[in-house]
Amino acid sequence: MLVLSAVFASLRWEKDEREIMRNFAIVGLSNFGYFLTQELVRLGQYVVVVDVDEDRINRVKTLVQKAVIADATDRDTLRSLRLGEMDVVVVSLGDRIDASVLTTMHLKELGARQIVVKAASEDHAKILNMVGATHIVFPEKDTAHNIAYSLSEFSVLDRIELAPGYSIIDFAPPVEFDGKTLSDLHLRSRYGVEVIVVKRSDPEETLFPAADFVVRSGDVLVVMGKNEDLKRIQAL
Repeated sequence: MLVLSAVFASLRWEKDEREIMRNFAIVGLSNFGYFLTQELVRLGQYVVVVDVDEDRINRVKTLVQKAVIADATDRDTLRSLRLGEMDVVVVSLGDRIDASVLTTMHLKELGARQIVVKAASEDHAKILNMVGATHIVFPEKDTAHNIAYSLSEFSVLDRIELAPGYSIIDFAPPVEFDGKTLSDLHLRSRYGVEVIVVKRSDPEETLFPAADFVVRSGDVLVVMGKNEDLKRIQAL
């Protein structure tokens, strides 16, 4: 689910002790909308779904807080559902370009703060930006981009693009790293990258490393930085 990870990274919400969940509306239960709904539910978020297809609604109605059979291109319907008050609204209407543009425009007029829209083409994305979309996703394109990147670099196990030119990767360190501390490796000063997490399978645990953390063979380093700097570290 690389593309879903990318979407969540781009939303970049912060949770504190007072904020248990955020409110999400998924408009359109295409494959992307359906799987995104499942993942948000798994993460404990409050989710409302809207689709004109009763069968699609029936697939998720027991999972979400609210499931509505309705035409999202109708402004009065969106107002009655109070979607403009949601923290994030995701519009995933497949190839229905006119419907996604109209829905996005209505949501913007109703005051929606974050409107994430699945686009079918670059031209579609330009129109969506003009009518109020705050974030555009190309699921197939983004997935292909991430897979191509991962396959071309044998040491990269997974990758999330944070913003143009910046990424987070799961990195299998070379044998030369074994037994050295992060301080010894000088990854920030030499390569401009930051190790933010280490995944260790024996025992299975996730660690937030300090400078004196000792890297072991088999560790997976979760590394953040500019793409060109990440490429340099991959060449080690």
